[in-house]
Amino acid sequence: MQYALTVTSPHVIDITCRIDQITGKTLDLQLPAWRPGRYELQHFAKNVRRFAVFDQDDRPLPVRKVTRDRWRVQLNGATSLRVDYDYFALVAGEHRLDAGSSYADPTHFWYVNPINLCIYADGRLNEPCSLTLDIPDHWDIACGLPREGRTLLASDYHALVDSPFIASDTLQAIRYEARGVACTVWIQGWHYYLPPSFDREQIIRDFTRFSEAQIDLFGEFPQPDYHFLTIVLPVAYYHGVEHRNSTVLVLGPEVETIDADGNKTADAAGLYTDLLGVASHELFHTWNVCRIRPAELLPYDYTRENYFTTCFVAEGITTYYGDLMLHRSGVFDDVAYQKELLVILKRHFEVAGRAALSLTESSWDLWLDGYVRGVPDRKVSVYHKGAIVSMMLDLYLRRKFANARSLDDVMRLLWQRFGKPFIGYTYDDYRAIVAEVAEEPMDWYFDTCITGNAPLEAPLNELLAFIGLHITRDADGLIVLS
Repeated sequence: MQYALTVTSPHVIDITCRIDQITGKTLDLQLPAWRPGRYELQHFAKNVRRFAVFDQDDRPLPVRKVTRDRWRVQLNGATSLRVDYDYFALVAGEHRLDAGSSYADPTHFWYVNPINLCIYADGRLNEPCSLTLDIPDHWDIACGLPREGRTLLASDYHALVDSPFIASDTLQAIRYEARGVACTVWIQGWHYYLPPSFDREQIIRDFTRFSEAQIDLFGEFPQPDYHFLTIVLPVAYYHGVEHRNSTVLVLGPEVETIDADGNKTADAAGLYTDLLGVASHELFHTWNVCRIRPAELLPYDYTRENYFTTCFVAEGITTYYGDLMLHRSGVFDDVAYQKELLVILKRHFEVAGRAALSLTESSWDLWLDGYVRGVPDRKVSVYHKGAIVSMMLDLYLRRKFANARSLDDVMRLLWQRFGKPFIGYTYDDYRAIVAEVAEEPMDWYFDTCITGNAPLEAPLNELLAFIGLHITRDADGLIVLS
């Protein structure tokens, strides 16, 4: 499948898709209903305004919708197709541009997640794809895919839609190497929104340190290169999405003060801490999810919900390690790390500490209401509670084996047995690896922390004592870490 993208007016992306070697009487064309990394239906087809199909002689072909995001073409003897349609991309700077959406301005920049807008021919997901951008010659392109000129090349549809890109003439590129892996921090918006105190050399030092710490944990990196595609907004924002050899990070500063002339002063230190936190989290996903993937998600079915119970592994462990790697590598000192840990503790215990659903149930219900607050005391966050129970397992193993074993050993076994061969793990597989590392069944852990909904303050404090920490509640019932 060959795609060409053009932007002639703000927010509207014109797409042409060419599909060759067509046979049969009909062909179904599908647009994904969701995107990996966000386990909810997002119905991208609602942004498609026009849709037309032509044969190799430019004759229009009959086409009709058969589902909300699936079109059936009557081929009438066609041997190749040209599909012309447009996609209305979201508006930047209004809390609608996030790390999973798209934006296009012909005079400013393009930011595209191909999964939002690239259809595919039924049964042809594994064929090579190309995507050509109609952009000015002097614009740069930030993307994890190889390219020839302005054409991005993908081994198959899965690779294409797992490779977002930014195209602009104001992209900033900060390059470094970590254990032989070529890494680039791309920043769109530096010129407009980032304060002068942002230090390129500090970014190189800090990103190198946490990248090397993560590579050292697993012993290898799954890809030859990696790209942090960063968009800085003028409003407070924090979001990231993982991809096979890249991530999109969308950030915006909190405003500290407004002087007498009405000038806003951004919280540069807070913005940089946010950048480090989300970048470390998303890099860890290169192993955990992009390769160490739940069996239910391998391969992805883009047409419907992909239910699974192990998002506490996919997101909870990643949330725990994101900040832990910053601490282990020396980017965060003890004070900075405990500050981030307290945020996670407060978000769970002050919001969902008495929730009815377990982690496995809340993982399943991501597809129902996992990304909104929902009714009180119903579900837990697979990110926050998932990170807390990951820390509890890590501390339990370290205490039992005098720091000779830890959650690191669990992750390395997951990588060697499931991630590296890329075969997908089940809940039972994860449980068996934990038992193997712990040299005991660990029923208490899974019954209490994973499939149960009992309050965790007491067992957590028992394990926090191993590192000299303790959580309590103040007079207002708020969590305090000391």
